[in-house]
Amino acid sequence: MTDNAKTGIGKTAVTRRTVLAGAAAGTALLSMPSIVRAQDKSLKVGVYGGYFQESFDQHIFPDFTAATGIEVQSISEPTGEAWLVQLSQAAKAKQAPADVSMMSQVAMLKGQAIDLWQPLDPAKIPNVKNLLPQFVNKYPDGRIAGIGAVSWYITLVTNTDVYPEAPTSWTALWDPANKDKLGLLALVSNSFLLEVTAKTFFGGANKLDTEDGILEVMQKLAELKPNVRLWYRDEAQFEQALKSGEIPMGQYYHDVTGLAAADGNPVRSTFPKEGGILDSGCWAISSASTKSAEAHVFIDYMSQPKIQATLSRNVGTAPTVARSVTDLTDDEFASVSSDIAPIIPRYDLYQTKSDWLNQKWTELIVAG
Repeated sequence: MTDNAKTGIGKTAVTRRTVLAGAAAGTALLSMPSIVRAQDKSLKVGVYGGYFQESFDQHIFPDFTAATGIEVQSISEPTGEAWLVQLSQAAKAKQAPADVSMMSQVAMLKGQAIDLWQPLDPAKIPNVKNLLPQFVNKYPDGRIAGIGAVSWYITLVTNTDVYPEAPTSWTALWDPANKDKLGLLALVSNSFLLEVTAKTFFGGANKLDTEDGILEVMQKLAELKPNVRLWYRDEAQFEQALKSGEIPMGQYYHDVTGLAAADGNPVRSTFPKEGGILDSGCWAISSASTKSAEAHVFIDYMSQPKIQATLSRNVGTAPTVARSVTDLTDDEFASVSSDIAPIIPRYDLYQTKSDWLNQKWTELIVAG
């Protein structure tokens, strides 16, 4: 999911999730290094705007300050890659609009290319041991560029009135019986349908290592075009059509679909046997920030299993740590995640081959 898309999820999830709020983050207050306990310590933290930011302001930042003495100034990030551009331009002037920012994976890679991120010291982030390996973002030379902040799933969704039985595989998207019934994300860089197709029909994402392989995957993906009613950019448009049954199958966000079902709508989210699509954002420190010590404390705090569980309960994000170290119940975990091995996007492609991918995607997939 792009920054923009995650903002959309935040708005939907937080407004509905208030009744599901679990234990406050204050239950997870751990001892912090005394070096940062002085009351004059502060930190500017950039997060996706709207209700997503409001949930952090309500459920996370006050308890972090209570635990560490570090005051947080919450900064609303603009959507897309505009924030990356602002951070980059500011860093050239040795300024930091935010000390720590939540960045998309593609933005992380683009920032790496210009050394925008301060390397993180794992010795100062002991909770890094809790993170799943895919949530430690590294420079090519092995330095840590970012640490997983939040994650979320895109899954196979259906209207239960139209489909009484849940599909079990992404192959359902290609089934001729589903002609003109699908809603799919419109962009190559946020649908991750290349990865879905590669995993489902070609044994995995390694098929995408070459342009010839990518074109072969696109040709297979193009076979489902007769089944697509809507290539959507507006999440709300597809969500409404899914609820009504007008577009009864597609890909959508797992937590939002679950909340819609809890509201009584005839919808379900299914993790196919090939896995759901796991997207995520990273915490990264601007190279221009002078608050490295405070930033490390913040990232370590956010990597605690109890804080990740709090985010799952209050924001609807999937934990970046192993399920076994959290106190999430089976129902709480299922509402945001799955034990099925996920499909992890090939973010490198969207950095190195962006123009070519967009051109071929338009020609072969969404045109006509």
